[in-house]
Amino acid sequence: MNQSALLNRRILLKSRPIGAPVAENFQIEEVAIPAVQEGQVKLKTLFLSLDPYMRGRMSDAPSYAEPVQVGSVMCGGTISRVEESKHPKFQSGDLVLSYSGWQSFEISDGKGVTKLDPKMSHPSLALGVLGMPGFTAYMGLLDIGQPKEGETVVVAAASGAVGSVVGQIAKLKGCRTVGIVGGPEKCRYVTEELGFDVCIDRRADLRTELAAACPKGIDVYFENVGGAVFEAVMPLLNVRARVPLCGLISHYNDTKLPEGPNRLPQLTRTILTKRIKIQGYIISEDYRNRFGEFFSQMSTWVNEGRIKSREDVVNGLDNAPQAFIGLLEGRNFGKLIVRVASN
Repeated sequence: MNQSALLNRRILLKSRPIGAPVAENFQIEEVAIPAVQEGQVKLKTLFLSLDPYMRGRMSDAPSYAEPVQVGSVMCGGTISRVEESKHPKFQSGDLVLSYSGWQSFEISDGKGVTKLDPKMSHPSLALGVLGMPGFTAYMGLLDIGQPKEGETVVVAAASGAVGSVVGQIAKLKGCRTVGIVGGPEKCRYVTEELGFDVCIDRRADLRTELAAACPKGIDVYFENVGGAVFEAVMPLLNVRARVPLCGLISHYNDTKLPEGPNRLPQLTRTILTKRIKIQGYIISEDYRNRFGEFFSQMSTWVNEGRIKSREDVVNGLDNAPQAFIGLLEGRNFGKLIVRVASN
């Protein structure tokens, strides 16, 4: 037997980052794969999802989920193949959605493992538009944002895994949709491929261009960036605007409060006088019982070509740390996926 088939290659959290993660915060190692016991399955990782929330799990600050312990495998959603099973619900060859993390194999007791359609032509979509990012976009926009026909919806990080879906759903609901991205290539993609009405490069004169793009103000702002983008959006929010808040990627590497003027009084006054609704949410905590509703509708939209998606695929588990570091810097273009194995 090939020696590599007996070893599990995995990436551990070696140390907690101070500020932006660096390669030295990760450790690659190989360990023997334990034998499969009764009630267990051996999973081979095919695809690994890289997502911004992982930065929070690298920290031991209080949060909604337990941090990754130093010396443990980095967390992450995966598409896996069952290689061996002593579990009554799984058979060898099953394609599954799992949370095996940054490793090539996992011995699992089956908890949190979901069978996928074995005929899926593009199984990695279960980590993107048909998975957690798409679910985040769907529930945040429709349940919290509640867009109405004719309203203006502004989407931060509009070419990303979540934002791209938000904007397309907003268009399906008859809204004027304005995206904010980093760079002209992403802007072209958002308008020409995804059908947004306008896209603005955040590196340009964001305040001026955003005001020009939203002459009637902003009714829904989908927030997953924060920082200068939210500062440009805030003065344009209409009375009774809604702000679904699922992330603040521009602040994930902060080690202290940002310098500069204190804008909290301006924000709280805006919320009060305009009766604005800002609601944070954690998709796995707040909406897990509605995944079936989401999956049914999103699958239909994807199959009909009404929702499009783009993947940024990195080959090889060893490249996951650098790809993740790039994700936090905005270097990815679409849903970031690591292809760990081909079959």
